[in-house]
Amino acid sequence: MKAIIQRVTKASVTVGEEQISSIGRGLCVLLGISVEDTQRDAEYMVRKILNLRLFEDEHGRAWSKSVMERDFEVLCVSQFTLQCILKGNKPDFHSAMPAELAQPFYDSILENMRSTYKPELIKDGKFGARMQVHIQNDGPVTIELISPTGPTDPKQLSKQEKQQQRKEKTRSKGPSESGREKVAQRSRQDPNASSGAEGDVSSEREP
Repeated sequence: MKAIIQRVTKASVTVGEEQISSIGRGLCVLLGISVEDTQRDAEYMVRKILNLRLFEDEHGRAWSKSVMERDFEVLCVSQFTLQCILKGNKPDFHSAMPAELAQPFYDSILENMRSTYKPELIKDGKFGARMQVHIQNDGPVTIELISPTGPTDPKQLSKQEKQQQRKEKTRSKGPSESGREKVAQRSRQDPNASSGAEGDVSSEREP
């Protein structure tokens, strides 16, 4: 699943001559659903969209607050063209989920957003319609978000989780500890290797 998330001062959707949705300050989200998307992708997207820190706090500090923390609005518009694959100069949309499957899937994403946040602050376009989307980008700030693809087999998921835990343990080591380990390893490999105080390459780098 792909999303283009824009921080806006205002945005609206018009179908024909009728304006069907509009928001003030908040996020305008263009959402493209692929044939391979599952509920896990949908949950990831909802969580990220509502929690991305794209707004300033009450002291004006940038990138500090999410749309939920600021009580701003969200306008979500289904856009299958985000799943485009170019064949030469011609766009191909076979990667997009067919409309008859995408519409209930998209509706479930909106319901998830509304149940997670304030339903009256989640607005929508009109699925499958030819829309005019008016976006007043604030910044401009535009984020491309793609749901991660991963294995669905429980054994593979367990293996992936263990690998992630090992990575987190490695990150949690202090720089001095990991540095000492590297020096000790070099010393074991080369008894004449320096610790850095006596001509080690790292100590001769220019600032």
